[in-house]
Amino acid sequence: MGRLSTSNPAYRFLRWVVRSTYHDREFLKLTDGVEGLISRALSIATIAVIIVATVDLVLLLSRQLLSSPVGFFNSTLQDIFGSLLSILIALEILENITAYLRKHVVQVELVVATSLTAVARKFIILDLDKVDGMEILGLGIAILALSASYWLIRQANQQGSPSHHHGHESEAAEPTQAIARHDD
Repeated sequence: MGRLSTSNPAYRFLRWVVRSTYHDREFLKLTDGVEGLISRALSIATIAVIIVATVDLVLLLSRQLLSSPVGFFNSTLQDIFGSLLSILIALEILENITAYLRKHVVQVELVVATSLTAVARKFIILDLDKVDGMEILGLGIAILALSASYWLIRQANQQGSPSHHHGHESEAAEPTQAIARHDD
């Protein structure tokens, strides 16, 4: 029934994958290719999400502005701000992915900033009638922990940047805290 013959392209590919795992360079070449494909697919998916969310927000605002009474939003501002922050978070995720594609490193400062924005969004859209004190406490602790992490990373970046050692800080200094995928 679906046996693989040696002339089958799938068989040859699987054989190459198995053989390449024995040689580090070949295996790293394979993982680089797979990571690149997945990162590009994630970028495309994130762009699609951003476009759909932006169109949805524009439609929501249009409906609210055109309905009576004019100029007053029938939906809460929490919904609008929640949508805006969702788009901002998606843009930050896209920036994380594209930074990874460019440099093959995960920029920790950017990841923490994205996480902080996501938790802040959750806090902003929170319906206080439907949550208990433990959830609010948990979100508060998460915000404090992420804020402290972000501050520590920023301090480390500023101390590690060359401009810091010359007595002035560059506003365009790139974050130095990153997790390398692997050494080449």
